[in-house]
Amino acid sequence: MDVSGFNESSAGMEVNYNRKEELKAFDDSKAGVKGLVDAGVTKVPELFVTPPDELAEEFNSCKANLQVPVIDLGAIGGNDGREKVVNEIRIASEEWGFFQVVNHGIPLNVLDEMIDGICMIHNQDSEIKKPLYDRKKKVRFESNYDLYNSKSASCRDTLTIYVLVSDQLGPDEIPPVCRALDKSRVDDYKI
Repeated sequence: MDVSGFNESSAGMEVNYNRKEELKAFDDSKAGVKGLVDAGVTKVPELFVTPPDELAEEFNSCKANLQVPVIDLGAIGGNDGREKVVNEIRIASEEWGFFQVVNHGIPLNVLDEMIDGICMIHNQDSEIKKPLYDRKKKVRFESNYDLYNSKSASCRDTLTIYVLVSDQLGPDEIPPVCRALDKSRVDDYKI
């Protein structure tokens, strides 16, 4: 990966910094944040530096004793329980953007295998991940879904797999390192 287009900085904005060019260079590399590290970038590129005024705003808006919403799927029992859980998910999604799910019934070994699969995809060579770097695919590897809209980029890479009830993904659409190796256990993956 060519890292020459990235303006490395550890303190403040560079005088000749061109955010639009740096964003494009980062996005065009299709290598994500890990690709920068693998390429030898040693300082935080300017596109990841949060402006001081935004940091101050975040600091002032932080609340003490925050607790991530917990959604208990064990509470589903009849229409009343289902409606309550759906409402909790709606509220957590609107107010937090994420939540923790408990009593979902997914075996621990399946969760561990999923985490192993995600680690394996992130640790693959950038050339293997590049075909997945496409913001329009149902299965995609991306860095910063809001890359061009946010004031600073997040240091995160994500594998996203959009599957709706009506969707049918072919087995070849899922990255090989994330597929179930033991086809006899396919029922373990159904929720």
